[in-house]
Amino acid sequence: MGIFQALFGFIKGTGFYAIQWQQAVMMCIAFLFLFLAIKKDFEPLLLIPISFGMLLANIPLSGIMAAPVYEVVNGARVLDANGIPVLKEIGGLLHYMYQGDMLGIFPPLIFMGIGAMTDFGPLIANPKTLLLGAASQLGVFLTFWGALMITEFIPGVAFTVQEAASTGIIGGADGPTAIYLATRLAPDLLSPIALSAYSYMALVPVIIPPVARLFTTKKERLQHMDQLKQVSKTTKILFPIITTLLIAMVVPPVAPLIGMLMLGNLFRESGVVARLTDTAANALINIVTIFLGVSVGATANGLLFLQAKTISIFVLGCLAFAGGTAGGVLIAKVMNLFLRKKINVLIGAAGVSAVPMAARVVHKMAQKEDTDNWILMHAMGPNVAGVIGTAVAAGVFLTLFG
Repeated sequence: MGIFQALFGFIKGTGFYAIQWQQAVMMCIAFLFLFLAIKKDFEPLLLIPISFGMLLANIPLSGIMAAPVYEVVNGARVLDANGIPVLKEIGGLLHYMYQGDMLGIFPPLIFMGIGAMTDFGPLIANPKTLLLGAASQLGVFLTFWGALMITEFIPGVAFTVQEAASTGIIGGADGPTAIYLATRLAPDLLSPIALSAYSYMALVPVIIPPVARLFTTKKERLQHMDQLKQVSKTTKILFPIITTLLIAMVVPPVAPLIGMLMLGNLFRESGVVARLTDTAANALINIVTIFLGVSVGATANGLLFLQAKTISIFVLGCLAFAGGTAGGVLIAKVMNLFLRKKINVLIGAAGVSAVPMAARVVHKMAQKEDTDNWILMHAMGPNVAGVIGTAVAAGVFLTLFG
């Protein structure tokens, strides 16, 4: 009898015995994401760590996201001889990794890597594409108002202005900015906001094409554009310095993001710190991407995640992303009414700040229409403008509601 009791006790300690339907659902979603990343090559650098983190978090009894538990007496933590709190349970690995998200450390580091990899030359050479990056923030602000109004349609689901702002920023398709804003305005919703933002970033090849095709004609997609003019080295060096000063002075709360983005770009353009540029653009951003992706995915525990408000955030995030894509395309069409040299309006869809994914997607769309139509560098202009635009939008929300 003792053997059977021991065997039954072992079975009760397995994840197979303890699993609940919500965790099983999230595991299925994780498998779907892994399939899209590996088989369909949908941004695997993001989707693989996110989906695997999601898988780990939904394994019952693993405690991989568990917070540490301290010895407490009379409401106060017990300290050892060195004044260090005494631990009863050490906590899960991914809980500690997640602190880089919660404390706002990972997003600026990601921005430094992006800056080191990014050539702002297309934006500088064609500054009017800045308007397309700004127009793509339409989804952010429409979703902000939509989240405030959602109570009228879903009883029991209400968003504060801080939560609405944090949800709206998903439309910028910029995971680091979404995390940075949510940690300051809506920390309780950081998990669904971060996961939604990164999931939609990874699904750029799925979301942008149908929206862009809906608002464009074949003639517009066939439009060729002249080669961009060369930008001087001096201009490229001055750009990150001047941009940092201007934006940080107007919206100071966003200085960590813009500052790190432009510092990384200054590394690149100065030409005198090759080792720093290489580290920021390769080793650093790759390491932080792994930590951030796995920890963001690990927040999607089905027991906490499958709730009306969380699902609403995902729906609003999708609408925000689609609205940002449409906003960029529509403003590009308006610009063409006044431009002597027409632009390919597809580049407006790259105004969401998923760099360089969005630019690559719209370039492939143009190539499908005409293999001789090269708009990648033109699309990079609004694409990098979108990074700046989303950071500014986050700064506005922080200034107003922080």
